[in-house]
Amino acid sequence: MSADRERLEALRRQIEHHNRRYYVHDDPEISDTEYDELLRELEALEAAHPEWITPDSPTQRVGAQPAEGFATVRHRLPMLSLANGFEAEEIHDFDRRVRERLARETGDPARAEQAVTYMAEPKLDGLAISLLFEDGVLVRAATRGDGETGEDVTANMRTVRPVPLRLDPAGAPGVGGTIPAVLEVRGEVFMRRADFLRLNEGLEAEGQRGFMNPRNAAAGSLRQLDPKVTARRPLSFFAYSVGHVEGGALPGRQSAVLDALRDLGLPVCPERRVVTGVAGCLGYYEELAARRRDLDYEIDGIVYKVDDLADQQVLGFVSRAPRWAIAHKFPAEERTTTLRDVEFNVGRTGALTPVARLEPVLVGGVMVSNAGLHNMDEVERKDIRVGDRVIVRRAGDVIPEVVGRAGGERPAETRPIELPAACPECGSHVERPEGEVVARCTGGLVCPAQRREALKHFVSRRAMDIEGFGEKLIEQLVDNGRVRTPAELFALDTETLQQLERVGPKLADNLVRALETARETTLARFIFALGIREVGEVTAQALAAHFRDLDALMAADAETLQSIPDVGPVVAEHIVHFFAEPHNREVVEALRAAGVHWPVPEPAPASPGDAVDEAAQAPLAGRTFVLTGTLEEMSRDEARGRLEALGAKITGSVSRKTSAVIAGADPGSKVAKAESLGVPVLGPEELARLLEGEDLLAEPEPEPTEGGSA
Repeated sequence: MSADRERLEALRRQIEHHNRRYYVHDDPEISDTEYDELLRELEALEAAHPEWITPDSPTQRVGAQPAEGFATVRHRLPMLSLANGFEAEEIHDFDRRVRERLARETGDPARAEQAVTYMAEPKLDGLAISLLFEDGVLVRAATRGDGETGEDVTANMRTVRPVPLRLDPAGAPGVGGTIPAVLEVRGEVFMRRADFLRLNEGLEAEGQRGFMNPRNAAAGSLRQLDPKVTARRPLSFFAYSVGHVEGGALPGRQSAVLDALRDLGLPVCPERRVVTGVAGCLGYYEELAARRRDLDYEIDGIVYKVDDLADQQVLGFVSRAPRWAIAHKFPAEERTTTLRDVEFNVGRTGALTPVARLEPVLVGGVMVSNAGLHNMDEVERKDIRVGDRVIVRRAGDVIPEVVGRAGGERPAETRPIELPAACPECGSHVERPEGEVVARCTGGLVCPAQRREALKHFVSRRAMDIEGFGEKLIEQLVDNGRVRTPAELFALDTETLQQLERVGPKLADNLVRALETARETTLARFIFALGIREVGEVTAQALAAHFRDLDALMAADAETLQSIPDVGPVVAEHIVHFFAEPHNREVVEALRAAGVHWPVPEPAPASPGDAVDEAAQAPLAGRTFVLTGTLEEMSRDEARGRLEALGAKITGSVSRKTSAVIAGADPGSKVAKAESLGVPVLGPEELARLLEGEDLLAEPEPEPTEGGSA
């Protein structure tokens, strides 16, 4: 081997060694300047001998050519989600279920009383990633995606410096003495707080928009089509588990697996810890919650995993989540900031909602500058004024809210928040009926805001489901005066649509086709799309099922309406008032004239008794289901509608009366509650079978007793 080639190999070994010292062990041996000198020397040698460049060389982290799009990757083993717990009681229940199931499945009753050893580690708020190493070399990286299929981001992950391009052979003893021929490592890509702030400062200095939070920054940086952009982003990585393995042996405990990954050169979370029993879990949780803000990365909870891998196999999975792990989520975060101003948004029904404009503050990893105030009753009850120091709360992805005024002396320059007398959108009179908390603009469809929101609701997926008519397009149509009522949508042609911004011939054709498709709908969807106050999907379905004819509904009085389930006095009055308004009747007739129609309803049952019999014949009549998590093949709304069409009742909470819980990805705590109550949990496959008519919940027929039936 030539001297140059020997020096090149030595440089690669040195650089990878220093990468591990810096990223894995957090104990660098040389300065950044010395590291850069080594890298420049290697780059010069490879430039002189390009035939010596290999994919795992440290110089190959600068990024490849931009991709046209990400290819898809099917995971050999699904990347599952975790059930969530929020209260200590839920962790006690989780621990009890683990012990009881281990006792039952192993046939050892003593295990129900034995403390379980758990691996506990922070739940990072980042992006889940699968790294595939073959013979120790990184060959593929893929996002979690839907758990079954992700995006191929190999070129981008090669630029993430904490991720080794080749595993360290010195770590082979921890995996049976030989690095596995195939090793899939799973972990989290994230961005540290200081790196996030520096990135946003740099983007804003260049006139670009910064990221909302470190998680979005990490996901957005990794999913760049140009790997050179990703290479400039300060991404970090922690490994947390192993997926598929071939030709190698892993330790028998989760904690030992992470130690082995660290020895192979992969960064793992330094805060991980082995704890004993539920007391150990909760103690670790309290400790990390107290130190949460001192960590240099965002976490939103703690993950507990049964440490013994053999026990994990015994416990198995429910739906798309393991029975041997749970995420213990932190409660909502609160911060204090200044209320700069209050503006009023006008909704579809004319309701004026106060929105707080805040001095920007980082809450739960997100920069918050706007927050909800609900209504004027809440403003008055909380005694909030413009200029006050206020407490802002954010929980998960929930819209931030102003909790109340912070303690201490009120600043002298504050001013009261007052309900405007005139609508901020159209100038119409604002009224607040006695006994109601909501103030409303009286302008109706004269008000551009109400018109915009009414049309957005009309075209929405749950209503008329007119594909392509998003918020921006509706706003253009209203602001340009081209559409004032829902019926006018159906008069749009390709020529008119092409006059709008960013609407070319192809999109215009697609929009016209979408309008044509939407002309055929259902009576329930049509009623819901009209936007009658307090008439939601369930009420619209009840009205359609009862009247079976729109004219009959339009002619109904309040007393008749109140005889229908889900329709009380207030809703009945809203319905009567809506159809008594001549303008609304004109819109309905214009929609019919535009060709909007629905299947001719079947004749109504001859008597109430017949209706009961008909309902009883529905395949899922008398069954109650709870939907939780994200379903892959259909939306939860579609699943709900199809189940209800089979006679099922859908509720939002689990009880002993629940027939089954249908769980998709990220199902939350409802699965755990179902298990504790003995309620069956069905996954997407079982849901499909249920919708096809298979009765998965049928009671088994009693076995005949000796001597025949009684």
